[in-house]
Amino acid sequence: MGRIAGRFVRVEPRRRVRQLMLGLLADLPRKNCWTIAEHVGDADLVRDDLRNYVLEHLADDQAVLVVDETGDLKKGTCTVGVQHQYTGTAGRVENAQVAVYLTYTSRHGHAGIDRALYLPKSWTGDVDRREQAAVPEEVGFATKPQLAQQMIERVLNAGAPAAWAAGDEVYGDNPKLRAALEARGLGYVLAVSCTHRIPTAAGTQRADHLAKRIPRPAWQKVSAGQGAKGHRYYDWALVAITAGDPTGHQHLVIRRNRTTGELAYYRCYSARPVPLSTLVRVAGSRWTVEETFQSSKGLAGLDEHQVRRWDSWHRWVTLALLAHAFLAITAARERRDQAPADDGTSPDGLIPLTCNEIQRLFTALTVRSARDTAHRLRWSTWRRRHQARARRSHYRRQAALHL
Repeated sequence: MGRIAGRFVRVEPRRRVRQLMLGLLADLPRKNCWTIAEHVGDADLVRDDLRNYVLEHLADDQAVLVVDETGDLKKGTCTVGVQHQYTGTAGRVENAQVAVYLTYTSRHGHAGIDRALYLPKSWTGDVDRREQAAVPEEVGFATKPQLAQQMIERVLNAGAPAAWAAGDEVYGDNPKLRAALEARGLGYVLAVSCTHRIPTAAGTQRADHLAKRIPRPAWQKVSAGQGAKGHRYYDWALVAITAGDPTGHQHLVIRRNRTTGELAYYRCYSARPVPLSTLVRVAGSRWTVEETFQSSKGLAGLDEHQVRRWDSWHRWVTLALLAHAFLAITAARERRDQAPADDGTSPDGLIPLTCNEIQRLFTALTVRSARDTAHRLRWSTWRRRHQARARRSHYRRQAALHL
């Protein structure tokens, strides 16, 4: 709160936002706020503070900027951005509000640092709906890849150290986004669809058709990183791509599930040659944005806003991301302080704390303590007032008896 306090002109909004942040971090079953738009300062300036806070603790020159969207199911038609559209949250077309998020993923940890609300054409072309939701005049229609590009360029322009970008098929199949990343010299490992057209020395081929022509010795068993049950091993193959920046290196990377045989495809670019293991590591970093969504929603109320207007949405999700970043950075610092020894054990023999456990500790030590203190103060004030009223009533009765 000390970091973002200067974004608020008056002390009252600062106090309200502090209480809101404590509420976001509390162990409440539901978290919402109808009047957030009246109390919070410039959401974009707070977003910049959030980014700087994350970079201060998690900065890494080999970091991955992971983009992905998530949807919140909504009722009615008045909430900004809502329409019937596909959302991965439900896995089908639903009445939903969709937003694109950017997660900063490094060897130290990961946290969300930016957000962009997707505004469908049914909104950008409707003057009445825009006015009711207070959508700024300068906001026009932008595709999800365009929103992702804007966020990536924003964080790079701010000087954030990063070497890679990652995302799913929505972003990998978009040639303009790939070209923009190449122009910035940022490597990428972006998932593409099975029908994605790949330029090769033998002509343009569909990704799934190329996979069928890969000889058995070309597949390599490589871990995509640690999962809940240990290393996530897959079979991987590498196919050279001939088109694109002549000074860069492009490949199609194919992942094969060792149990089901299911295939996934990745369009890759790097300014210099890198081994397959590096591309696999970047591809495996995509799970961090899913973990960020799950943790931000479960621990910081990212999806529990009950607001309809443009500014209100941006202010809510920015503070929710900041609350989650506090938990993620605290967990990262705790892991660093409890770095395992050569034999794999921590100095004190304890398992590093997770974001969930840190939230419970923070709630017990800070949120509940503050709530209990406020309760005691209210009780003390009520008791003093009650005793004063009782004394006045006693004196009036005594005076009446003497009369």
